[in-house]
Amino acid sequence: MATPENTVPEAEQSAPAAPSRGRVRLRRLALMAIPTLAASATLSLLTAQGVLAAQFSISGMPFTVTASNLQGDGFEQFGGMDTMIENSPNGGETGGQVLVVVSAIRSATMTNLCQSVDLGGINLKITAGDAGTPVTASQLVSDSEQLAGDASFTGIEIGGDASTYTKAGVQGPTGVFGQQADTVNIQNLRQRNYASTAAVFKLPHLRLRFTDEAC
Repeated sequence: MATPENTVPEAEQSAPAAPSRGRVRLRRLALMAIPTLAASATLSLLTAQGVLAAQFSISGMPFTVTASNLQGDGFEQFGGMDTMIENSPNGGETGGQVLVVVSAIRSATMTNLCQSVDLGGINLKITAGDAGTPVTASQLVSDSEQLAGDASFTGIEIGGDASTYTKAGVQGPTGVFGQQADTVNIQNLRQRNYASTAAVFKLPHLRLRFTDEAC
């Protein structure tokens, strides 16, 4: 609750605000900005206008995404920061901010897609693209804190300023380490995400259920 200006004690007015421990730690990590992405790249997108595609407050509850194969045309990747609502119960020691890997794919296909979120003893699980027709997406957006898989690229450029990239139709943040490629292929994709969006997302053979099994 805000305190009226004329009633705030002088000592409080002059005392500097203590920085959030988690927030300082994340900012330091962001400066190191993802030099190992070529070995562990996956999804996460921005809008064609070049700002984070998901300009919403994240819940702070991560979810798992897996696919036996991801094929993407037009790929970009760089670091970012996701923010929870003020006083989120999921903030923990992060200060409500989570360092993420942001990857942009202009168009993608995925086989055997699985997504699950732990709701506290039970998982909400979604599967699709496992009956002969793959999942397809354009301008797909996911912000990931963990990425794994067997990745291969064509026409890759590593270490450029993310704001200069164009291959996914996305302009990243100025001064942030990034990479881009003409194509990306990832076998045995696994990621831990905090957000995902897409301009178009087609999920053939979609199934949603509560289960004890996660992806």
